[in-house]
Amino acid sequence: MSEGAGRDADEPGDAIEPTEPTEPTEPTEPTEPTEPKGPIEPVEPAGDDVGAGPTEWAQGQPAGVGPWPGALPDDPRYDPALLAAGDRRNVVDAYRYWRREAIVADLDHRRHPLHVGIENLGYDYNIGTIVRTANAFAVAAVHIIGRRRWNRRGAMVTDRYQHLHHHDTVDSLAGFAAEHDLLIVGVDNTAGALPLETARLPRNCLLLFGSESAGLSPPALRAAAMTVSIAQFGSTRSINAGVAAGIAMHAWIREHADPGSAW
Repeated sequence: MSEGAGRDADEPGDAIEPTEPTEPTEPTEPTEPTEPKGPIEPVEPAGDDVGAGPTEWAQGQPAGVGPWPGALPDDPRYDPALLAAGDRRNVVDAYRYWRREAIVADLDHRRHPLHVGIENLGYDYNIGTIVRTANAFAVAAVHIIGRRRWNRRGAMVTDRYQHLHHHDTVDSLAGFAAEHDLLIVGVDNTAGALPLETARLPRNCLLLFGSESAGLSPPALRAAAMTVSIAQFGSTRSINAGVAAGIAMHAWIREHADPGSAW
């Protein structure tokens, strides 16, 4: 069963943590007091604008843009409410004032042939972080295996733009992967795992992560065509699952993605 990106309400029977009614903004690093900079001018969401970029990266300025100045654009991608009130959402400037459905549709043209799976055998707070990172890297879909309920707070509302699928079992996930020609790559510091630092990841693959405490389950290890591990040099036995997912996803990005298409 799948959960589509951009869905506001859960399907009957879903037991999922509610999301916050408003979209939080990205925290910024403390900066020295500066003189007021005045209102932020909206940025045209044209992909060819070489100056476009996330205002969230700007230090000392509030995220987003205010109400659209002047005549309103005649474009169905724009949300009239956002044009009138401004857009403070956690989205890049190219998508300012856009309807959520329009953003998801445009992202569908940018997504990579990379999928990510996470076993939700307990109540894992890392899933939200993994979903947010997957959105940042334009992952095709995130698959949650096991428990349907997970804490969405860490996703920072990015789950609204990310395709999510739920699978009751690893076998169900494996069936999806086979149907879509995806090679399952387990990520776990287990015996026989290949070093992620030297391994070649398949372009069409599904990176599979286990729970924070136990790692990949035996069925997940059996379903994986290959398993990779992340090199560690300190005293801890493992690193946070959300961090490990970010490292592995970025390894795929470095190998297969086009940096020129990034924001």
